[in-house]
Amino acid sequence: MHFFYTLIGTAVIAAVVGLVSERTGFTRNGVLPSVIICIGGAMLFFFVGSMFRIGFGSPGLNAVAASIGALVIVPTHYRRR
Repeated sequence: MHFFYTLIGTAVIAAVVGLVSERTGFTRNGVLPSVIICIGGAMLFFFVGSMFRIGFGSPGLNAVAASIGALVIVPTHYRRR
């Protein structure tokens, strides 16, 4: 049961990070794309972390770090020049 609570908490934290990053001007993707990118990155890191036991210790810190990492990597990779 702890697994599912952590999974839902990771998604919520990632959505908040995506919303805050868009509101503060850190990204210019739009609110919905930023939230989707953050949730995708956090879920990927969550499942890889649970399979291989890697992470920063707390699931909340893992979610924040993975969300910010996804926001930095994904939009810059697909941005038009």
